[in-house]
Amino acid sequence: MKNPFRLGVDIGGTFTDFTLVNDDTGEVFIEKCLTTPGNPETAVLEGITSLSHEHPGFLPEASTFIHATTLLTNVILERKGSVTGLLTTAGFRDILEFARELRYDVYDPFITFPKPLVERPLRLEARERVLVDGSVNVPLNEQDVSEAGREFLRMGVQSIAICFLHSYRNGAHEERARAILQEMLPHAQISISSEVHPEPKEYERTSTTVVDAYVKPTAAKYLDKLSAELEHGGYKHGVYVMLSNGGAATASTTKQFPVQAVESGPAAGVEAASHYGRLIGSKSLLSFDMGGTTAKLSIVLNGRAERTRSFEVDRVQRFKPGSGIPIAVPVYDLLEIGAGGGSIARIDSLGLLQVGPDSAGSKPGPASYSLGGIDPTVTDADLLLGFLDADSFLGGSMRLSTDAAAKVMCEKIADPLGISVETAAWGIHNLVNETMASAARVHIAEKGQSPRNLSLVGFGGAGPVHAVGLARKLGCPSVVIPPLPGVMSAFGLLTAPVAIERPKAIRALLRELNPLDLEAWSQELEEETKGLIPAGSDITLLRSVDMWHVGQDYPLELPVTGRWTDPDIFLNLEKAFDELYEQHYGRVDDQTPLELVTLRVKALRATDKPAVRVPSKTTDPKKGTRRMYVSVLGAYEEVPVYNRARLHSGARVQGPAIIEERESTTVIDQGDQLVVDPFGCLIISLSYPDAGESK
Repeated sequence: MKNPFRLGVDIGGTFTDFTLVNDDTGEVFIEKCLTTPGNPETAVLEGITSLSHEHPGFLPEASTFIHATTLLTNVILERKGSVTGLLTTAGFRDILEFARELRYDVYDPFITFPKPLVERPLRLEARERVLVDGSVNVPLNEQDVSEAGREFLRMGVQSIAICFLHSYRNGAHEERARAILQEMLPHAQISISSEVHPEPKEYERTSTTVVDAYVKPTAAKYLDKLSAELEHGGYKHGVYVMLSNGGAATASTTKQFPVQAVESGPAAGVEAASHYGRLIGSKSLLSFDMGGTTAKLSIVLNGRAERTRSFEVDRVQRFKPGSGIPIAVPVYDLLEIGAGGGSIARIDSLGLLQVGPDSAGSKPGPASYSLGGIDPTVTDADLLLGFLDADSFLGGSMRLSTDAAAKVMCEKIADPLGISVETAAWGIHNLVNETMASAARVHIAEKGQSPRNLSLVGFGGAGPVHAVGLARKLGCPSVVIPPLPGVMSAFGLLTAPVAIERPKAIRALLRELNPLDLEAWSQELEEETKGLIPAGSDITLLRSVDMWHVGQDYPLELPVTGRWTDPDIFLNLEKAFDELYEQHYGRVDDQTPLELVTLRVKALRATDKPAVRVPSKTTDPKKGTRRMYVSVLGAYEEVPVYNRARLHSGARVQGPAIIEERESTTVIDQGDQLVVDPFGCLIISLSYPDAGESK
């Protein structure tokens, strides 16, 4: 191959992960370095430099650079976006504060909401009105738009969001307003809702468009700078960015719609878990990604994770829906928990042990990093329990301090509670597992699933350490640790297809729609989506629709196969909707007619999936023993430690044991059985002594 290398880079809250694949040889190389929050591209370039030392000249020979980042989320959380103005239909100036007019906690008299990204003086109005059918009731008053432009110019606005009523049906007024404002403010970035999110629900559409405008200059500046740095290093091809929906897009498309990439990192991890689920033939999985700051869980059925369009950032109450800023873009349906390796442990006002949700992050990090951390964290506890090795953390490139971990554990937890350091460490480890299990039980039940039918796929830097303990609390039958779990999201970037999705609002009774119109609209969407990904002959176009019963407010998404002019397509859609509706709600409403809400088309191009080599049976995988806390025994024991790189396909390990690799460590408990499958996955069958058999 002319350009055999492909590189995936994922910026997390604590670490930035790298996966480099050589498609000629099948080799996979990995790197990990601390994230640099102030300048995230610094960590990216540091990691590339480290990889270049081991593999000189790889960057000029790379065909793909794909990237996932928390940058845009952090811009919103830290309110470091551009000075943004909002132009709305007259009478809708305060929609960002009216929101849904609902209280996310009816019992809290002091309830608060996130501060709008656009302050009220920068929210201006224009007289115009488009009706729900797309007809113009009041023409656009261009003088109002010009006056708004002068005001925006006076107040130093850098980016503008335009959101007019019902523009998802007719965007002509928004397009004209953009043309006027662009002429008056040629350097400003402008987002219009009829392009960013052309769907009903005024508040969600306005909020999504405002977020897009707020982060657009930052996204453009960052991607341009990163592209220039990569080009300076010899990289000759385009930069791709992971989107929240599990697909990748070019940097130019991402700069056009940056809101699509707000939740890119977690999507890459789910994509990787889905990939391995398909490889091993497991139809029911619980994806578990535990990094330094948070843990993310998602149910994967038949090789696919469910998506949602109800996503929020900057929640006032982190785990209370409705307390944040909504972004109406397709994302994987993830449960996010404030539990990671950096989660801080403390004693609360009631004298009880509490872990998280706040994290030590990468700076100062856990106390054992010796970078200034003064609070005990989950990583410190895992080190004291023997789950981690101070000398081989990150392959020995970053030595941990057991003394520092023991010191803060003693001062902050053990002495105040009158317990030993070891007991305090186990309490932290066990409590964070229980916190994750409690949240996961509710999430799994809400999806109509049972943990007994789900194999847990553990990854992330801390995931394999906690996977067995979490799975046992849930009652999962087995745990799967894929290859390279510590950089799984970066690996998932290289499994993701290049993909983009575009919608068209319809909002009409299904049986009253003309199939010829539907086919024409679908073909228009197909041309639009194909224009947003690099040209080629291997593009797959997927059609789908959102449907609901008339009078409902939350649709179900259904795939559409064939053409709208095919016979019985309406009848087949109705049957498919009834089946899906019954799965979600337990009954079928046969009386209320169906309404087609939105047409969708997704264009994608599949990528070659990297495969991790499994070693042949040549060397002894055992590297020694270590004193580790065995929970089933309630005591420390000397247990064998294995080098994962030497575990061949078919190798078996009896717990308790430790499996070490450069980026993570897998802990196996008493009675558990591990076998390495042909794809290099560690398949751990759990024992349940109290039940007398495996659950």
